[in-house]
Amino acid sequence: MNPPLTPDEIERIARKRAGAKLGWYLHAAVFVLVNLFIFAISQYGFGHRRWSVFPLLGWGLGLALHGISVFLLGSGGGLRDRMVERERERLRRQQDPGRR
Repeated sequence: MNPPLTPDEIERIARKRAGAKLGWYLHAAVFVLVNLFIFAISQYGFGHRRWSVFPLLGWGLGLALHGISVFLLGSGGGLRDRMVERERERLRRQQDPGRR
């Protein structure tokens, strides 16, 4: 089991996690605004093809990966914490073969 965190450590971790989440929200807002603009240009501007889907899909994939890294795999993400704990236990068992 991990030792309890000090108030300073809690503050540092909380700020880091909140900053990562705010970064994703900003990324998502810019994604929506820019893609609305691109859609408008595609729909009413140059040419007759609707090409705006291509940047939307590419950037959408990047946004999704960013979200996965922040909310699932990032520090404090449940999946990452469980994986770290499993590795920690595996290493402890290797150190002490009698322990299971």
